[in-house]
Amino acid sequence: MSTAAPDPRRWKALILVCAAIFVVVLDIAIVNVALPSIGHDLHFANKNLQWVITAYTLTYGGFLLLGGRAADLLGRRIVFIGGLALFTVASLVCGLSTSSGMLIGARAVQGLGAAVVTPAALSIISTTFTEGQERNKALGAWGAVGGSGAAAGVLFGGILTKYLGWEWIFWVNVPVGVSVLALTPFYVRESRREDVVHEYDPLGAILVTAGLVSLVYAISQAPDVGWATFRTIGVLVLSGALLVGFVIWETHERAPLMPLSIFRIRLLSAANFVSLLQSGGVYGSFLLLTLYMQDVLHLSVLQTGVAFLATAGTAVVAAAPAQLLSTRIGVKPVLLIGLGLLVAGMFWYTQISPYGSYFVDLLPGFVAVGIGLPFSFIPLTIAALAGVQDDDAGLASGLLTTSQQVGGAIGVAILSTVAFTHARTLSRDQPDPREALTGGFSWGFWVGVGVWGAALVSAILLIREREIAEHEPVELSAARS
Repeated sequence: MSTAAPDPRRWKALILVCAAIFVVVLDIAIVNVALPSIGHDLHFANKNLQWVITAYTLTYGGFLLLGGRAADLLGRRIVFIGGLALFTVASLVCGLSTSSGMLIGARAVQGLGAAVVTPAALSIISTTFTEGQERNKALGAWGAVGGSGAAAGVLFGGILTKYLGWEWIFWVNVPVGVSVLALTPFYVRESRREDVVHEYDPLGAILVTAGLVSLVYAISQAPDVGWATFRTIGVLVLSGALLVGFVIWETHERAPLMPLSIFRIRLLSAANFVSLLQSGGVYGSFLLLTLYMQDVLHLSVLQTGVAFLATAGTAVVAAAPAQLLSTRIGVKPVLLIGLGLLVAGMFWYTQISPYGSYFVDLLPGFVAVGIGLPFSFIPLTIAALAGVQDDDAGLASGLLTTSQQVGGAIGVAILSTVAFTHARTLSRDQPDPREALTGGFSWGFWVGVGVWGAALVSAILLIREREIAEHEPVELSAARS
């Protein structure tokens, strides 16, 4: 842990990194509601339209670990600035796109920028704020952004697409990015590892990035091409081989990209596993909820976005008490409350009706999940960073965000596969498509109950409060695996 005096500019630095992260999180969901307009204007083939989302997801999920380690070695501020500049320029190009290929390429670059910004921003918070009450307060702000960003993306996507055009879902990032870039040198101090020779392990970087990109690609495409197809199985095998090769290489590399000794921090490993499960339920349920509101309740794009305000607004309000309670009564009790609320909210979604209403079928679940998101997200982040040396904050941040993105990809793939497979089965004997769709979505939500239930059980068994309060920091540079 750092013993330097607190940076007097730290709260302004927090505002800047949270503003950057908000637009990054926003871009995960904001595109969904604009896809029909994008497809029409740029003459997308139906089979290629999903690549507007997939291109971003692949580079975002694949480069997070590399981006986090780069922040430790090159400097967290300079990497944050570089990643945000790349994200901002790519956002501008996305809005200016005149062809499907141009937009898909720009989205891939945008995802790369996001993969650099996210772990750098979280590691800036980790190294700028003293562990304990102050850092918990900063992570509360981070949690408000992370917990509400995806839901807010659906809202803003609907408003911008309806009143200004789909281009503005990308252009809205530009003034935020430029403002943060201009102010960052004045309010965010630089920090990096100074105790090691900066050897960058290029083979390790290639192996882990290719492995993660392959994994996210296989999972994201499986609902469309099938889980048992040669393509899906082949890419999953390739991904596994690359990641195993990465682990073997890291055990022999003198200056590894990811010192495997980081997993000796048992609390970090446990928090990452629970976070993977928690994120799987979040992303998967948001997709099914969006489709249920539009295809069954027949809400417009704008109405669907406004509907998610119940979750986004509740998450913002609940973030402050979540961080306060994490400090006062402990991380684990707050985490269990949050995960319990998520399970309760998902259970409410399983009771949806084909002839239901937003206020009866969804609103109570939206509120429960809105509280549960920061009450689980914030303590998981605290637990994942507890006991990690400042020198390795970027690596720990990259690991956590990678767990969230891989978990999200798995959650979307599994919940959507179950939902649409069951809906197709029901449609053979059910003339009303709303009945079939609702039955399928309900099955998907039941799987979500299982995912969040597994997260709750894992948290009970694996997260130990005393390890957060009485941890011994592990010095990775002195304990290479």
